[in-house]
Amino acid sequence: MATEAARGTRGRRRAPQEPPPPKEPAGPGHDSPEPVSDRRAKSQGKWATWLILPSLILLACVIVYPVISAIALSLQKDQGLDPATGMFVAGGFAGLGNYIGWLLQQCPSIGGGTVDCAPGTLGSQFWSATYNTFFFTVITVAIETVMGFWMAMIMARTFRGRGLVRAAVLVPWAIPTAVTAKLWFFIFAYEGIANSLFNANILWTGSEGPARTAVIIADVWKTTPFMALLILAGLQLIPNDVYEAAKMDGASTWQRFTQITLPLVKPALMVAILFRVLDALRMFDLPYILTGGANGTTTLSILVVDQIRQGFNAAAALSTITFIIIFIVAFIFVRFLGANVVQNTNIVETKESK
Repeated sequence: MATEAARGTRGRRRAPQEPPPPKEPAGPGHDSPEPVSDRRAKSQGKWATWLILPSLILLACVIVYPVISAIALSLQKDQGLDPATGMFVAGGFAGLGNYIGWLLQQCPSIGGGTVDCAPGTLGSQFWSATYNTFFFTVITVAIETVMGFWMAMIMARTFRGRGLVRAAVLVPWAIPTAVTAKLWFFIFAYEGIANSLFNANILWTGSEGPARTAVIIADVWKTTPFMALLILAGLQLIPNDVYEAAKMDGASTWQRFTQITLPLVKPALMVAILFRVLDALRMFDLPYILTGGANGTTTLSILVVDQIRQGFNAAAALSTITFIIIFIVAFIFVRFLGANVVQNTNIVETKESK
């Protein structure tokens, strides 16, 4: 029986076995071979690093170095007369003294130390300038967003002369801000076009209310086309098939606007608002030329320029505080308000691929 079993075993055909895949030679110091795709990716990564390195160095020289230099200067005292002795001092290390002085509105006293800054001095205007900056930012950006959206909706339609309308809308944005400010300065003059048109006798730069109104009107006229241009770019990415399908389902104009237009244009809208908010927080030339920063129109940028004439190190501290404020606002927009379009797009693509 054992002999017959052995013969049956020898008579069976063995199933052909596939040859094992060829092994790539392992590199030095590696126990397992490295795939070709990984080596190619590492090579491409090295080339990419060398290609973007000059741009990174240029950005470091243009952006990083001035920021670090401003922070270093803000930690030094300004040169000038010592209030206690009346002698000229060369400055020295101040630590966070300049920052504390701005935030608490403290100024050096004659007997040494610090006291509350007198009304009218630059040190007493920090919080009022901060309020003015955010006031102009909120009001102007809100008006420009509404008007820019309305203008973008009109320019997105198909009609004769659409290209001419788009070019005409962009004219105020193309004009330099200094020219715009001077133009509106003559319009809001006492005998200017504004008073003549409305038969009024308003001194636009003589009190707080009219001065702020003049700045808001000039800024809205100047930068609304910028908002309209960015929103128009977002509207043109929405396919017409979506609107046609909504019409066939019986959706009204308001429903198509709230359920289709607003959700799909939100990324472009948030980016436009982010750019405009960051620009408004740095507002300087328009109120400075139009009103001279008087009557409730002094912004943080104007305060920095005025402080440079009295002390460069204190101005560096104020500019650093302004930079931190703008950075926090930008972080809030990108992190919590959905202004990071690239990251959101990548997340959506990753979920779809899974």
